[in-house]
Amino acid sequence: MTMLSRVLGLVRDVVIARMLGASAGADAFFVALKIPNLLRRLFAEGAFNQAFVPVLGEYRSKGSMAATKLLVDRVAGTLGGTLMLVTLLGVVAAPAIIWVFAPGFGDDPHKRELAVEMLRLTFPYLFFIALTAFAGGILNTWNRFAVPAFTPVLLNLSLIGCALFLTPYFAEERMAVALAWGVLIAGAVQLLFQLPFLARLNLMPVPRMGWRDPGVRKIMTLMIPALFGASIYQLNSLVNTVLASLLQTGSVTWLYYTDRLIELPLGIFAVAIGTVILPGLSKQHAESDPENFSKMMDWAIRMVLLIGLPAALALAVLAEPLLSTLFQYGEFAAADVAKTAQSLRAASAGLLAAMLIKVLAPGFYARQDTKTPVKIGVLAMAANMAMAALLVWEWHHVGLAAAMALSSWLNAGLLYIGLRRAGVYRPQAGWLFHWLRMVVAGVGMAAVTWWLSMQTSVWTEAGALHRVGWLSLIVLSGLALYGAALLILGLRPRHLRR
Repeated sequence: MTMLSRVLGLVRDVVIARMLGASAGADAFFVALKIPNLLRRLFAEGAFNQAFVPVLGEYRSKGSMAATKLLVDRVAGTLGGTLMLVTLLGVVAAPAIIWVFAPGFGDDPHKRELAVEMLRLTFPYLFFIALTAFAGGILNTWNRFAVPAFTPVLLNLSLIGCALFLTPYFAEERMAVALAWGVLIAGAVQLLFQLPFLARLNLMPVPRMGWRDPGVRKIMTLMIPALFGASIYQLNSLVNTVLASLLQTGSVTWLYYTDRLIELPLGIFAVAIGTVILPGLSKQHAESDPENFSKMMDWAIRMVLLIGLPAALALAVLAEPLLSTLFQYGEFAAADVAKTAQSLRAASAGLLAAMLIKVLAPGFYARQDTKTPVKIGVLAMAANMAMAALLVWEWHHVGLAAAMALSSWLNAGLLYIGLRRAGVYRPQAGWLFHWLRMVVAGVGMAAVTWWLSMQTSVWTEAGALHRVGWLSLIVLSGLALYGAALLILGLRPRHLRR
């Protein structure tokens, strides 16, 4: 389901790139979307779910169904009330928020006006999507992973539909506003979609305020430090957006499409694995089973590395072919492909670290330790800000992507060291051979895909179908080579089982 969502996300981005290119409207829309997305990570998939799921799992393992249902009701009321207040403040303060997060827009009144108008439409998305994530956390705890993973598909379908059918009703310079309406519509649809599945579990929330409830207070205690720590990647990305808004028009858009391609393997594999292991790790911690806790962590790290290494190499080697095939149509020009490829290569150097963060952090959250990732996250964010400030003036948007990659490695490395020092993760046997297999197979795959991509001028001269066909051939060849090399070097399906 996550794979389907990410593929449709690419289709969505292809449609948006074709219609808006790297224009002022595109820059304004991506800023208006990024701000509620950051808060979504804070109130939803990030700090809230990483505090809520372990506590809910503990109630399920040790308490009664009635006590669990009461916790769900009180969390729904408390979270919903808080979100409503934050949403109202965001809509009223939209001009000030745009001034803070995109100060460079002040030099272009049209771009600033568009960003404010669209933020007032996208900000209420926070209310709906955070409650959607709350519902998804319940379903994940009951091992219903498919439904929450499918809901982002509805966002992509909404944006594609609005881009194709609603934009004709707007003037050319305001077409991006139709996409902001698509975000708002999608938020409501995503929440409504999950409610019947909660009803089947007899866990349909009846919202009640519960500030004094012990379970709610425990979630809040765990959530407060995690509000920052769980969203370091997003906060770093937002810092980059602020700096990019000060650069030439198009910089925000080039970084957006860089992030979108980085998010594809990150979301399909790392986020999916992290989502699946968090309830399991929480259960093993509640049942005092450190051996299986460590084994599950080891399995998750191996899987992420096995997939993340070739993904990072492929994004670096095939940057121009990928961007040309996906986005170089309509308003998105060859010059935009070249600029985006530069930042994509820099960002791909940090992909493996970003993927590792998604499976290392649950090792802390499952034990209800939200403070350690926060300390690490603060350090990583400070490093990102310092490196971005140093690199942006010489390398422009590429420097911002490079700073993000370096800070991701710092974050992942410190998380790994923290788990080892705490004694909750002990690497299993066979890691040396696992690394050798991956590196040899990955380098071979990268060499072949690079050679194939350099044998043709299709990326600059051919039509869409020709580009898609040739890129598909290269990707399938690389995939086959990587898989065959792993098999020859001794990897077997039993090594992938947990």
